[in-house]
Amino acid sequence: MKLTLIAVASTVFTLSLSAHAEDMPGMKMDGMEGMQMKQDVKQAPVAKAEGTIKAINSEKHTVTIAHGAVPAVQWPPMTMAFSVTDDQMTGLMAGDRVSFSFHLEGGRATIISIKK
Repeated sequence: MKLTLIAVASTVFTLSLSAHAEDMPGMKMDGMEGMQMKQDVKQAPVAKAEGTIKAINSEKHTVTIAHGAVPAVQWPPMTMAFSVTDDQMTGLMAGDRVSFSFHLEGGRATIISIKK
């Protein structure tokens, strides 16, 4: 009986410590003003690549490009769609050889600049 009570008390105590550790909104941040959080330090990576336009979808504002490896973001050669603006699509056609720069944000690749 004593062992059961000890086991139950230990479990309750352990769970209360875990719950207390998760509840930190009142934590004092004195002396940490200059410290940057990981999210602030990490910016959307910008990369450059070359490839061939395979398709243009003006409704979805995407350009599908078969591109070579992109070491800046550790990508192998592949064919994928990139988000573009209307201005960036102007004058582009399937089959055009292009060089472009893009950035990644939330798993979405967006063209910054694109040239034939």
